[in-house]
Amino acid sequence: MSVQVEKLEKNMAKLTVEVPAESVEKAIQTVYRKMRKNINIPGFRKGKAPRQLIEKMYGKEVFYNDAIDEMLPKAYGDAVEECGEEIVSRPKIDIVQIESGKPFVFSAEVAVKPEVTLGEYKGIQVEKTPIEVLDAEIDAAVMKEREANARTITVEDRAVADGDIISLDFEGFVDGVAFEGGKGENYELTIGCGTFIPGFEDQLIGAETDKDLEVNVTFPEDYNAKELAGKNALFKCRVNSVKVRELPEVDDEFAQEVSEFETLDEYKEDIRAKLLKDKEGEAKRIKEDAVIEKIIESAQMEIPDAMVDFQTEQLMEDFAQRMQAQGLSLQQYFQFSGMTEEQYREQMRPRALKNIQSRLVLEAVAKAENMEVTQEDVDAEMQRMADMYKMEVEKVKELFGEYQLEEMKKDLAIQKAIDLVRDAAVEA
Repeated sequence: MSVQVEKLEKNMAKLTVEVPAESVEKAIQTVYRKMRKNINIPGFRKGKAPRQLIEKMYGKEVFYNDAIDEMLPKAYGDAVEECGEEIVSRPKIDIVQIESGKPFVFSAEVAVKPEVTLGEYKGIQVEKTPIEVLDAEIDAAVMKEREANARTITVEDRAVADGDIISLDFEGFVDGVAFEGGKGENYELTIGCGTFIPGFEDQLIGAETDKDLEVNVTFPEDYNAKELAGKNALFKCRVNSVKVRELPEVDDEFAQEVSEFETLDEYKEDIRAKLLKDKEGEAKRIKEDAVIEKIIESAQMEIPDAMVDFQTEQLMEDFAQRMQAQGLSLQQYFQFSGMTEEQYREQMRPRALKNIQSRLVLEAVAKAENMEVTQEDVDAEMQRMADMYKMEVEKVKELFGEYQLEEMKKDLAIQKAIDLVRDAAVEA
């Protein structure tokens, strides 16, 4: 096999690949053996017709497309390895020649990794992010825990009030006729949460349990059920039960129930320490982002569009996997969000470009500083992953092949570069 590399503009390249004629013949013969069982030729049992006869009847090119599929993946992979270029996009393939007895020739237009010329990357001046934990934030955290530990109790000595949790039977009518989807039994509703259409929940305030009442409402003009939009409706209702959420008192006993501390003051100090740690981590990330942004601004690099396309597709695939984990397909998400796939792809492109620029400049910093990833670095990362996933470190190591290990080393070098530029930055 031979590979010719033609450099194009904006870090694009054209690989012209020639596969020997004997490999073409081998691929065609392989395809013939796979396909012949599905080909009927008069006078021959199914699957027994000679190749020459099939080619005579259907043309020699009958096996060419499948032969291309047979040869192309390996031929392209070998060409990428042989050409010595670092390919950073999917190839745009063009078939130049496919014919029995002749070499298979195809071209692949690809993006190659851009060269980066760094500007200043040490001593970058960035704005200092203030780190302060307010008493109101501690109180909010305590309230959140208080809400999580609230208990629900039934009340029987009063009517429905705002904020109550009720069990409700209801049936809706328009012009005296019950409509589809307008009936429910023992429906749990929190008064004031806005679950029902405007005005419905307000009219339940003051209702008594086990007594019938009527609620009159008008559906909004933009209601999603078009047959009900703008129409007056009457709901026949009955409140079966009323419950309230009882919040615990915020005292030492509460602190003992929700934490390992004996007093409320100790519990609040622990909350303060955790909030402070979170804010320090966030400030660190903000500083890193600001420093990297300035390094990108001062660097010179030409990013090919095909590289951005490839990164965008990877972001799309990652998003699709996250949606699938939540039980949604990508198409379902687009239906619910009202966004088209193309709109979402365009929304992802700036992020894809920024990801590329960030990694390129950090790789350039690591190279400029001759940063090395040692075995100790790798072992420490393996141990960190083992601790995170509660696995034995040897089991983690078994998951890493040669490719995965090299990718880990690249990521560790990137992190060293991040640490360097962040620690060298000046906060004003």
